[in-house]
Amino acid sequence: MRPVAIFRHSPIEGPGYLADFLEARGIPWRLVAIDAGEAVPEGPEAYSGLVFMGGPMSVNDDLPWLAPAFELVRQAVARDIPVLGHCLGGQLIARALGARVTRNPVKEIGWGEVGVLDNPTARAWFGGTQSFEAFHWHGETFALPEGAVRLLASPHCANQAYALGRHLGLQCHVEMTEAMIRAWCEHGAGEIAASDSPAVQSAEAILKLTPQRLPAMTAVAERLYSHWIGGLRHD
Repeated sequence: MRPVAIFRHSPIEGPGYLADFLEARGIPWRLVAIDAGEAVPEGPEAYSGLVFMGGPMSVNDDLPWLAPAFELVRQAVARDIPVLGHCLGGQLIARALGARVTRNPVKEIGWGEVGVLDNPTARAWFGGTQSFEAFHWHGETFALPEGAVRLLASPHCANQAYALGRHLGLQCHVEMTEAMIRAWCEHGAGEIAASDSPAVQSAEAILKLTPQRLPAMTAVAERLYSHWIGGLRHD
């Protein structure tokens, strides 16, 4: 089986639980470290699927790797090679497919409830889950690509997830581990302190809530990832 390519855009925003999930199922994966200067592959043919993780940059920035990444997404979608995006990754996929990425009404950092929409596509991805506490760290949001179905919404961000066939874009971070949350809180302490958004929690509050909320979110991530790998190429 060809490996899943996982694109990392920041040293502390790696695959997290997704790596554990893939390894437990014997699915090979390869890290493409964009943050370390690794080049975006010219085509998706060497991979069974593509995953784009988060990052502090914007997909509207003038960065040399963004245009090749957009083109790679378009090629993968055209060839029906599954694509998965987390936060920045979900925005990157949306932008590649012609949707706008704009500033969200408020910044979201920390734990917050998201609701699963009542449509057949959302049920296919989330089963009977009606809502869950997700982890957030974003200031921008995506519009839906043409043909995509909205899956999740939160009080502070209308578009929290979309699906387009076997492709999935997430605004929230279901991939988190406790170690990642601690690292982000430490690294992002200044950003938290500088924000007056009603949707930004203190690092103390985030870490206090993590033990009770992380296991349930990881169960949702397992459901999503299980559905997504069903579309991986096995040739």
